Amino acid sequence: MEEVLASVEARLRSALGEPDARAAVTFLGTDRIEVLRFRDEDGGLVRYATLGMSAAPMADPTAAFADPHKGPRAELVLSVRAGRADTDKVLRPLAVLAASPQVEGVVVAPGASLDVGEPLWPGAAFTSVLVAEPGGLVEDLELTEPMEPVRFLPLLPMTSNEAAWKRVHGAAALQERWLTHGTDLRDPLRRPVSLD
Repeated sequence: MEEVLASVEARLRSALGEPDARAAVTFLGTDRIEVLRFRDEDGGLVRYATLGMSAAPMADPTAAFADPHKGPRAELVLSVRAGRADTDKVLRPLAVLAASPQVEGVVVAPGASLDVGEPLWPGAAFTSVLVAEPGGLVEDLELTEPMEPVRFLPLLPMTSNEAAWKRVHGAAALQERWLTHGTDLRDPLRRPVSLD
């Protein structure tokens, strides 16, 4: 576990630079989840990445036996524009989402919706996120067999109306809607996309 997390942190550092802050959260009955903050001064972005979710593979909650080696592994990455909102308060909600495979037996994969039931940060219109496809920002981290690679899953904040629309029409349709309307998904103060 420690070797996996050391490799994951090294991959995050090579892709995003040195973290300028980190926080740790422990939930009853779970391993510690850390959230690292990276600043991209050139792009005016701040990125938050979890560290600890990939320590164990995610298991199908209906499986009779959870294999300690096989199964998907992931960490979560959220990118937002810096200085527009108090987004550092997203650390606990991100840790909650990262702990969901351990706590609820959820397998987090692209296209999934994850809801924390409260604003992601003070004043945010978003209580949930859409899990996007990995590979663009941080490349998958290959592990020794039989372990599966660690995937770094981008999170796209959703309003409650967007999340409801996504449940009916699907993740691809919502992403197409965002693209068509030129939605800046990194804007922590963005307005909901038109769903008419």
